[in-house]
Amino acid sequence: MATENTVDQRGNAILNALPPKARERIMNHLSPVFLKIKTILFQPDELITEVYFPLSGVISLVTPLKNGTVVEVATVGNEGIVGVPLKADGSLTVRAISQVAGTSLRMDAATFLAEFGGENQSRDLVQNYTRALFGQISQSAACNRLHTNEERLSRWLLMSGDRVGSDEFRITQDFLAQMLGSQRSTVTLSARLLQTAGLIRYHRGRVTIVDRDGLEEVSCECYGVIRALFDSRAPEQRRRSASRRRNVRSGGLTEVS
Repeated sequence: MATENTVDQRGNAILNALPPKARERIMNHLSPVFLKIKTILFQPDELITEVYFPLSGVISLVTPLKNGTVVEVATVGNEGIVGVPLKADGSLTVRAISQVAGTSLRMDAATFLAEFGGENQSRDLVQNYTRALFGQISQSAACNRLHTNEERLSRWLLMSGDRVGSDEFRITQDFLAQMLGSQRSTVTLSARLLQTAGLIRYHRGRVTIVDRDGLEEVSCECYGVIRALFDSRAPEQRRRSASRRRNVRSGGLTEVS
């Protein structure tokens, strides 16, 4: 279970893929921060002053609507970065909010631009990730429009499990309903159906994926599409991603909540 004193040993895929000298230099500019659930990192059109490299937990990028509801457009875990694409004095049209508590490494935005903005492998890693992130946003838009709540819930749980490196994590049904853009009663019914089928357990805000293969069968095609987008970035990152999923399947990683 993740706490403020937890040190995640998996690291961040972008940082792990950096050349050793660049990684050592960049690590000197990073500071750890524990993000509790529902922590807001930035608001739409707000100047981005810090960039985050998640180590554990899951951060959602959501679009807030005038009536108070929000729609999730993407999730970010230790495969990526929160705060990109970024330019000097830049902002995004989404809110970034921690949906599963965990630790991130934080960097000043100006330092990020200086380190990752040149003609080098660091910039290429960020650009490849950004393309995958935009692909996830496009796929999620289609998923939210066309697929059933059970399919979307299954996709969301699988993606979150991949990102936290565990098949058990904390999430409230109210928050989950917000992320899926559904009524709480609809999410409750969908979770009950998945639990009755023996695919998950859900009790007092803690969800456990019991049958990952079965949940993948129930999930829509979007889970595989989004997973492939991030696995295609680089051979080393494909290897790490496959290894992470194998560990999740075997229950070999620490629970994160």
